[in-house]
Amino acid sequence: MDILSDTVKLVKNRLGDEFESITVERLVMGIFFTGVKLSNQAAGICFTPIKHIPEAVCCPSSAGRAISPAKINGMKAMNLLANLSSGEPLKTATAIATLNALSATCFKKGLVSDCRLIINTDAKDAVDLSANRSVALVGALVPFLKVLKKRGGIWWVIEEDQRTLRSDEMAHFVPFEISGEIISKADVLVITGATIVNHTLETILDLAKPDAEVVVVGPTASMLPEPMFERGVSVVGGVLVKEPDKLLDILAAGGSGYHFLDTLAERVVFLR
Repeated sequence: MDILSDTVKLVKNRLGDEFESITVERLVMGIFFTGVKLSNQAAGICFTPIKHIPEAVCCPSSAGRAISPAKINGMKAMNLLANLSSGEPLKTATAIATLNALSATCFKKGLVSDCRLIINTDAKDAVDLSANRSVALVGALVPFLKVLKKRGGIWWVIEEDQRTLRSDEMAHFVPFEISGEIISKADVLVITGATIVNHTLETILDLAKPDAEVVVVGPTASMLPEPMFERGVSVVGGVLVKEPDKLLDILAAGGSGYHFLDTLAERVVFLR
């Protein structure tokens, strides 16, 4: 929670009075991503943690798992951020999407410091993935998997659900429950932004060896990067939404990153 708390403080300080006046104009909770559009036309998205909602089997048992749909439009964005520490994954995802939209407001105003922003770049292209470096992926991150399968060498995939891996990737599979030793010896540690939603990112960063190159990547990580940099991350890869309504329409229709990346949202990389 520390990274998210520090990010909220940064956003609040940088936006000043505007922070308190921004409201939520639209929320879409898609199968793969949750998206929020704000009254200032900025938007943010976050991984939808479907697998972490075992109660989502019927209306009565899941009714309280998300923020009330009747109340969301017009709600102050800053009030939604209280759900960043929620034990309900859908509420957390909505709050992170909101934080990403507020961060996008800062980016557009040039309110970012202590980092270098690269537009239209994939995070994998900003990382040294030489064959002599051991690499641990926390999450089955397809762009990185493609590179690692071609280059060979020592690499691992730490994943909660091995069904996300192909047969030729299973030899590198490490269950998340026993991943500590692998994380602590990797030269390069690439972490999915989904760990921000389930509140495991800080624990993973604490396990990284001091000289590791640490990368946090994915639309969920599209927030002010400084709090992650302060905890050893050197590269943050996310997105900036270009067409909020069109993108939210895609999410509402069950779309994934393949349907909006590089068209409705551009990839961005922040370097420490």
